[in-house]
Amino acid sequence: MNKKAMYNLSYGLFVLTAHQDGKDNGCIINTAGQVTSTPNRISIAVNKQNLTHDMIKATGKFNVSIISQAAEYELFQHFGFQSGRNVDKLDGWVYAQRAANGVVYLTKGVNSYISATVEQAIDLGSHTLFIAAVEDMDVLDDTPSATYAYYQSNIKPKPAKPAAPAGKTMWRCTVCGYIYEGDPLPADFICPICKHPAQDFEKVQ
Repeated sequence: MNKKAMYNLSYGLFVLTAHQDGKDNGCIINTAGQVTSTPNRISIAVNKQNLTHDMIKATGKFNVSIISQAAEYELFQHFGFQSGRNVDKLDGWVYAQRAANGVVYLTKGVNSYISATVEQAIDLGSHTLFIAAVEDMDVLDDTPSATYAYYQSNIKPKPAKPAAPAGKTMWRCTVCGYIYEGDPLPADFICPICKHPAQDFEKVQ
């Protein structure tokens, strides 16, 4: 089975934001989509390890900022490769405004935002699937949305393949480029940077 076939699924990239007890936070997701139009509902699947997940679970409110092809890699590093449990991701991030629901949305590297209120939460094990009613939305500019394939080809830097030291095997995360040394790569290994599982690592020859 070639697990890389999953990379050919067409889906977008989004910054998911939440607000709780005076704190703002956000993370990168690729699982937002419309599920009904009348009434207008969207779904998001969020990893339970993310602080944003816990904030949405507690408040029932979130915003989805739709990442555009104008996004820079810095956006992904800022919201995807560090944890809101350790840093305040919105501190000093000037490209954001607060929507009517009290949650911030991004204003740079995105083309639209959607505000939603959770109606149903479904436990999927590692993730929670939130079904939410759309409360507000707006188009910020007409730059096309960035798909995951576009991110891989045009935004994500191409890391140089490191030379493995003698007697060592190296595994590289295909999402963020993190290097794990050792063989075999544990089946339950989780990338400490982007939280992707072992199947998203490739052996560096």
